[in-house]
Amino acid sequence: MFRSAIRTSFTALRAPTRAPAVALASPSLAFARRWITQEARNKIQQAISSTPVVLFMKGTPEAPQCGFSRAAVQVLDIHGVPPEKMKTFDVLEDSELRQSIKEFSDWPTIPQLYVNGEFVGGCDILLNMHQSGELDELLVKSGVIPAEEAQENQSQQQNQN
Repeated sequence: MFRSAIRTSFTALRAPTRAPAVALASPSLAFARRWITQEARNKIQQAISSTPVVLFMKGTPEAPQCGFSRAAVQVLDIHGVPPEKMKTFDVLEDSELRQSIKEFSDWPTIPQLYVNGEFVGGCDILLNMHQSGELDELLVKSGVIPAEEAQENQSQQQNQN
């Protein structure tokens, strides 16, 4: 008891300590961030504007290199996203793209889905939207899939549950 009372009184007298290293890694501190180049930003913007659905993933749809990327591709397949309306980019082929896309979206993980140039989210958000029916609504509203196909997907999901 006596020791803790002394320790408490002396800690208030010590000089303030430096900020912990964890605080410097915080994304809210702009000075600690790596900024992407304007060229990389333009390339990413051009990529997400090129087709209605863009997926940045590890590997390719035919050969995903990560379980989360595989899940994202499978969800998009379930919803019937036509290949001509979807483009994928393999971030494992380009290390600059791999880092830049994370900073562009301010999202730390891969895969990342964009619909009509807007960031939707990663695998976890995509799965949640799939389960709640929000993904069907988004894809129909964006003109990616017809409304009839979305209704078929929802009825198939209800039959499986």
